[in-house]
Amino acid sequence: MFHLDVAHPYFGVFVIFIFTFALFLTMTFLSRFIGRKMASKNTQKLKLAPYECGLAPTKQPNRISSQFYLMALLFILFDIEIIFMFPWAVDFKILGIFGFVEMILFLLLLVVGFVYAWRKGALQWQSMK
Repeated sequence: MFHLDVAHPYFGVFVIFIFTFALFLTMTFLSRFIGRKMASKNTQKLKLAPYECGLAPTKQPNRISSQFYLMALLFILFDIEIIFMFPWAVDFKILGIFGFVEMILFLLLLVVGFVYAWRKGALQWQSMK
């Protein structure tokens, strides 16, 4: 016979976790089983249509310019730059001159990337004609 240590402070939490996980799996499979048994097997043409009323949908060509995606990517890039500057600003006195030089190099690298994108025309909003 072995000794089960139930005096551990987290034993109750572990039991509740196992019970909750088992209940979750049981409810998931039970709802899936009941849903499949009660689902209607009617395959009428109208039921399988994407819309049950109104005009039939027509496929339209994609007219979204890639300029939207490029602008979003540049926004995220420069937004993350600001996020990296917050911890630096909080610990500015602790980091000293080394931290200041590192941030200047970081900003210089981002400015070079910004100028490159600007020269390539990534920031020019073109017409959608």
